[in-house]
Amino acid sequence: MPVNLNLAAALPVKGVKLATLAAGLKSNGSADMVVASLADSAMTAAVFTQSAFCAAPVTVARSQLQSCEGRVRALLINSGNANAGTGQPGIDMANGHCQALAAALSVEPDAILPFSTGVIGQLLPDDIMRAGIDAAAGKLAGAAELDLSQWQEAARGIMTTDTQPKLTSQSVTINGQTVTITGMSKGAGMIQPNMATMLSYVFTDATIGRDDLDKALRESVDVSFNAITVDSDTSTNDACVLVATGVGESLSASHPQWNDFMAALTRVCSDLAQAIIRDAEGATKFITVKVCGGRDKSECKLVGYAIANSPLVKTAMFASDANVGRLLMAIGKAGVDSLDASKVTVSLGDVVAFEEAGIAQGYTEERGAAVMARDEIDVTVDLARGAAEATIYTSDLSHDYVSINADYRS
Repeated sequence: MPVNLNLAAALPVKGVKLATLAAGLKSNGSADMVVASLADSAMTAAVFTQSAFCAAPVTVARSQLQSCEGRVRALLINSGNANAGTGQPGIDMANGHCQALAAALSVEPDAILPFSTGVIGQLLPDDIMRAGIDAAAGKLAGAAELDLSQWQEAARGIMTTDTQPKLTSQSVTINGQTVTITGMSKGAGMIQPNMATMLSYVFTDATIGRDDLDKALRESVDVSFNAITVDSDTSTNDACVLVATGVGESLSASHPQWNDFMAALTRVCSDLAQAIIRDAEGATKFITVKVCGGRDKSECKLVGYAIANSPLVKTAMFASDANVGRLLMAIGKAGVDSLDASKVTVSLGDVVAFEEAGIAQGYTEERGAAVMARDEIDVTVDLARGAAEATIYTSDLSHDYVSINADYRS
C-alpha cells in the first residue's frame, strides 16, 4: 500500500482533450494507450532522460520537439512496452506511429511527440499500435473538453507497476483570472531520474512563450523530479513534459505574478514526485533526507543520494533499526572533498544522533528506533561547511521490492 498518498483534487485544463483505451499492449487487458490532443495555440517544453541507452521514442520526441519549435499538437503515450533497446527499427516504428496519428488528426507529423514505458528490449507490436491510434483518434473526435473523467482515465492508462494513479492540480490567480495547472505521473521503480521521472505530463491553460516555459520546467524539475530516488536507477524512457495550452492569461518571467505561477507549478511537480516515492515498489516508509551546511547544492545532493540509495540504510529503515553507523558510512562514501567528519551532525527526526565525532550525548537506540518506526522518517545531516542545502526523497527497501521486480513483465 502507498505511504500516505493523498494528492490535491484534479481539475481539467482548457485546451486539452484526452483519449484512453486498452489497445492490447498489456496482457491483463488494462488501459495502455493515451493520446492528448492540444489546442492550436499550445506551446510545449520537455526534458528527457540522459541515459546513453535512451529509448526510441525519446530520440524521436527530442527531434520532433526541436523541429516543430515547441508547437506540439498531440502526445502519443503507451504503457506495457518501452520500445527501448530496439535500435533503428524502434526509431522507425516510433516515427511511423507519429505519422499515423498525425494523419488521423490532420496535423503535421513533426507535431506529435511519442512516449513509451514498460518492458525494455522489445519492439512495439505495430498492428496493435496502429489500430489503437485509429481508435484513439475516433474517441477524441467525440470527446468533450473539461471532462475530468478523461484525466482520471489517462492517469491510469500510463501506469505500469504503480498501485495508484498520480494526478493533481493547483490553481493560481493571474491578472484576476484563474490559471489551472494539472499534472499526472507514473513511476514506482527504476527511479533516480536524471532530468525528470519515468513519465510525467503537466498542463496549464496559461499562455507562455517557449523560452520561459522551458525555464519554468527546468527550475521546477530540479527540486522535484530530480530530487527523488527509489533504487538509484535511471530509466531509458524518462520524460517530463510541460504544456501551456495558450487559451488563458499571458505570462512571462517578467510578469509581476510569475513567482506565484512558479510556486504553483513547483507544488504540482513536487507533489507528483513525492507521490512516486510514496507509491514506490514495496515501500512501507517515506523518507526525507535533508542535507544542509554544504558549500554548494551539488555536494548536498551528493550526500543526500549516498544516504537515500544505500541498500544498508534502506533496509535498516524497513526494519526500524536505528543503526547510525549505516548513515555515517553513506555520508563518508559520498566523496565530499575535505569533509571534516568531526563537525558533521546527524539527526533522526528531532533526535540528534551524532555530533562532535561521536554518538550524541543523550542519544539512545530506543529514542532512534522510535523515530525509525514511523511511516514517515526525516533524516537531517549538517555538514557545517557552508550555507547550501538540498532535500532528497526516498523509500525503504523491502522484501516486496525484490518480488515485484523478479516477477515483472507487462
